[in-house]
Amino acid sequence: EFDVVIKDAGAKKIDVIKVIRQLTSLGLGEAKALAETAGGKILTGVGKDAAQDAKKKLEEAGAAIVVE
Repeated sequence: EFDVVIKDAGAKKIDVIKVIRQLTSLGLGEAKALAETAGGKILTGVGKDAAQDAKKKLEEAGAAIVVE
């Protein structure tokens, strides 16, 4: 099982927030807070494929992501 952790939202924070909302069931406020929190876990306990897919989408939006 893997965790998808955000290190930096980057310059396109709005795009990153949109992707976080797509990947999770979070509302706008929670997604914004998560995007602004370095080390925040976007997804926890997901499979390798789901983690890599989420990482790819978030990096395309401009975020720095780590899969643990």
